[in-house]
Amino acid sequence: MFTIDFMFSLKGDVIVDLPADVLLIALPLVTYFVLIFVISFFLSRTLGATYDKNVAISVTAAGHNVELTIRVAIAVFGIKSGEAFAGVVGPLIKVPALIILVRVAFWLRTKFY
Repeated sequence: MFTIDFMFSLKGDVIVDLPADVLLIALPLVTYFVLIFVISFFLSRTLGATYDKNVAISVTAAGHNVELTIRVAIAVFGIKSGEAFAGVVGPLIKVPALIILVRVAFWLRTKFY
């Protein structure tokens, strides 16, 4: 959490000043979260996971490594880089995307379990 707070304190003004860039970064992130969630959900279901374990696996797989990506971007490209900016946008997109995917999981329960 310290890393994310620190990044927001340094990049918050850029996020507000460049909303189109935030959207350009958000689209592939949302696509990633949805694809990994769907693949994990149906693979886990095929392998016989119960609903509760399946959702835990799918949400964890979809939300994995975003924070690690921020740290790597800072270490490799520096705090003022565009890559670090993209890393800051990740948590902004991750939380609402995962909340929506949990709602999707509730819907999928009625269809497949």
